Amino acid sequence: MISIKHYLEQPQNGAADSFERGQAALLPVTLGAYRSALVEMGNCAQDAGPALGEELKQGLAELREKLCAELSIEIVESTESNVRKQLQGWGRRAAMHHRQQTSEVKELLLVMARTAESVGERDQRCAEQITEVTTRLKGIARLEDLTEIRESIKKSASDLKTSIDRMAAEGKEAIDKLRVEVSNYQVRLEEAEEIASRDALTGLRSRPWVEGQIEQSLHLGAPFCVAIADINEFKRVNDEHGHLVGDELLKQFAAKMRSVCRATDTIGRWGGDEFILLLHCGIREARGQVDRLQEWVCGNYTVQGSSAPRKLRVAASIGLAERLPGETMKELVDRADAGMYQEKAASRARSSQH
Repeated sequence: MISIKHYLEQPQNGAADSFERGQAALLPVTLGAYRSALVEMGNCAQDAGPALGEELKQGLAELREKLCAELSIEIVESTESNVRKQLQGWGRRAAMHHRQQTSEVKELLLVMARTAESVGERDQRCAEQITEVTTRLKGIARLEDLTEIRESIKKSASDLKTSIDRMAAEGKEAIDKLRVEVSNYQVRLEEAEEIASRDALTGLRSRPWVEGQIEQSLHLGAPFCVAIADINEFKRVNDEHGHLVGDELLKQFAAKMRSVCRATDTIGRWGGDEFILLLHCGIREARGQVDRLQEWVCGNYTVQGSSAPRKLRVAASIGLAERLPGETMKELVDRADAGMYQEKAASRARSSQH
């Protein structure tokens, strides 16, 4: 931002020397890099915390749109200030979110500690009662009247039964209470894990979650394939129509992918306009599935813009790789990624011939 402001503050006239002309040539590159940095900051925030990152991503995207529309010292300074405020706000919300999660864990531990303490107190009371009954039973040996002995035994047995029944009832109550508390926390934990496993924008599985599934599949040893899908010329959609239109296109594209994928397939957002598929089958069956997917998701889309619906023609490049023995997840994904870029290059070559 300092470089951009420095250029805008320079007198723009024909007497500029070669150094100033060099700065002028650097302006579009610097501005483009800053716009890209805003987008990546939003993506990283979303990856780090899906529940909190979406708001920051949208805010940074709106600031980027303002930089695309016009450029002045006031716009640059306002953008710099707003970026700082949004990052600080996101940082505070993220810290509060983590403190809340920590507090919930501490609360559960305290519930368990209190339950254990109540069980200990109950056992102590019962132990004292049993000791009293035992002392009374020992005293029977010193009694000589049979009636008195019978009454003492009957009372001791009744007290002992009452003590044991109360101990069982209090124990059941404490365990039931603990079970309810743990169940509630388990539900909340599962909900949090489900949110963390989803991409906030598209609703598909997140990249870390898909990576975990690939690692599990590697350990199982059964045949499987990985496909990387990328929307062709997606950057142009963002540049010409704005990131909000781009985000809406990603949502619709993801929905089409989800509708054509089988129940056994795993589909996730890999990052930006890239998606990943985990196909639990051999390469021949996977190719058929990828062909069907490409035919289904490519075509005409109608996306709501800021003023009116926009019709877009969308194509995608998909790279496919089958897991090889001894291969790591990175090697497998890199091969699928390379296949996707080969398909993208071939698509550009075909377009240039027409």
